[in-house]
Amino acid sequence: MNSFETDLRRAVCSAGFLAALALQLGVLFAQGAESTLFRMTVPVACTLPFSCGFPEEYRGGFARLALVRTSVRGYILGKFAAACLSGGGVEVLAAWAYDRLSAREEPCCTYSLLFLSAMLWAGTAALLAAVSDSRCLAYGGPFVLCYFLVILAERYWKASYCLYPDEWLFPRHAWPFGETGICLLLGTLLVGVGLAYFAVVERKLEHV
Repeated sequence: MNSFETDLRRAVCSAGFLAALALQLGVLFAQGAESTLFRMTVPVACTLPFSCGFPEEYRGGFARLALVRTSVRGYILGKFAAACLSGGGVEVLAAWAYDRLSAREEPCCTYSLLFLSAMLWAGTAALLAAVSDSRCLAYGGPFVLCYFLVILAERYWKASYCLYPDEWLFPRHAWPFGETGICLLLGTLLVGVGLAYFAVVERKLEHV
């Protein structure tokens, strides 16, 4: 089993994953997918499974042992991919379970948009955790950034709908290429966050 498979298994089987799943299911059954509460909990819940995976190993000295079995590139990419996929996966799993349990005829949201949006927030949390070595910043930072973008788009720069997190989940404007355009934007932002994460972690591993 390689580094990525191990990290992904740890993330999916973690208490954080179960907590995030329970949180989102509770929000969905209480207020629905289009509620403000659900939209604001997405950048929080997706950070719980594995955003602090690297800092925990780095502090405990396990990073050095892991690098014996894999390359630096494989180690970093495995950590980032596991954080993103588990964060996006828990959101989609919650939405899918809500749709099945409530016997909805139509999905409560577009799963692909929810998955990519949650992946972006989870990747951002992993980056913040790697930079700061702080759980508080990792779990709370994406929410603060999301709230800032909401205020910016709603009050000060209404033309910037492409940077409005609500638009990523439930688009109301006409996007170039439709939902594909949103996916391209989220994918581009995710690649940028991933490159920053790679640079930060690679530099820290030089001192291991």
